[in-house]
Amino acid sequence: SPCVFSTAAQQRSTGDECGPEDPRDEPKHPLSDCALEHKAIKLEEQVQDLTERYRKALADSENVRRRTQKFVEDAKLFGIQSFCRDLVEVADILEKTAESAAEGVEPSNPNPALKKIYEGLSLIEAKLQSVFAKHGLQKMNPVGGKYDPYDHEIVCHVPAEGMQPGTIALVTQDGYKLHGRTIRHALVGVAVESQE
Repeated sequence: SPCVFSTAAQQRSTGDECGPEDPRDEPKHPLSDCALEHKAIKLEEQVQDLTERYRKALADSENVRRRTQKFVEDAKLFGIQSFCRDLVEVADILEKTAESAAEGVEPSNPNPALKKIYEGLSLIEAKLQSVFAKHGLQKMNPVGGKYDPYDHEIVCHVPAEGMQPGTIALVTQDGYKLHGRTIRHALVGVAVESQE
């Protein structure tokens, strides 16, 4: 046993002197300059690609943020749209009732009760229009203006007597806009050249 041990030690010492080195002790060869440059170029391309992707993702998220903000603002402005459509119908009834009461109040037959009713209806109508204006709801006054299919709906044609053809001659139902958006089209009669 001691003999084997000494032989192994001897082989080891003689091997160190003249034998090949242990492969684990060999120094690793560094990559060539060409390979390093190629690797650097690849990494730069990856950095540029990732930077471009990052910029696109940032721009997309900014666009989504803007669209969402616009959607929220529109929801705040136009969230009362259907409620306004219902109130506009009430305003129509109130206006027609006030007109009927005005016809009953004649200078030849002054009825004090009917006169007070008319004055009360007129005040309510004025207050309702004031509240509409406060919330961005406006009545359209298209008589004399040009026909616009986005704001008006033609219900009849009227001979153009003193009016230019294509202009609105009469309104049978008032139209309304909420913050510039038409929520109810005005029903109008448009002037046309008479064909005789």
